[in-house]
Amino acid sequence: MAPRINSVMSPNTPSMGNGATRWLGSVVLKSLGWKITGKLPDKKKILVIGVPHTSNLDFIVAMAAMQSVGLRMSYMMKKEAFVFPLAGFFKWLGGVPIDRSKSQNVTDQMVEWYNSNDNVWLGIAPEGTRSQVDSYKPGYLRIAYAAKVPVFIAGINGGTKEILLTKCWELTGDLEKDNEEIRAFCQKTFTGIRPERQ
Repeated sequence: MAPRINSVMSPNTPSMGNGATRWLGSVVLKSLGWKITGKLPDKKKILVIGVPHTSNLDFIVAMAAMQSVGLRMSYMMKKEAFVFPLAGFFKWLGGVPIDRSKSQNVTDQMVEWYNSNDNVWLGIAPEGTRSQVDSYKPGYLRIAYAAKVPVFIAGINGGTKEILLTKCWELTGDLEKDNEEIRAFCQKTFTGIRPERQ
């Protein structure tokens, strides 16, 4: 595990990298003019939603931010992408292969993944696209309910170039209500790099 040398990480936050990767992440983040505000929760297992997703630059900023603090965040990918010579690289970055041809659905596969790991975070963009949407796809909540993990909300403010680490959402068990209220909070709290797509 990489030593935690910043105020963003907590003792149970999954970590990766070393001083060199944190330095590189910090250089990229600062050169783009971005900063991180807030603190990550002290949870061993969690589902993180990152919003709003309006630009290709979102990914670059997010990756630089994670590298700068040493955060290991996993994400779902089609299993077909995990072929030589990229399979090892994708897994190192946190990729989780998903088999969409299985009778077992994505939610069940992710529950198995959470249950078979001791300290993992999964990141999801709930819009599912960079285009403007009227609602979030509820798959992230299905996974969180089934795996019994909290949902943490992180987002960006394109105007001030801040990555905002906000809070764990109190889930009610009512998927539709939670999804609508989470989106309303995100719409009020965050501004995308391309706000016209939000």
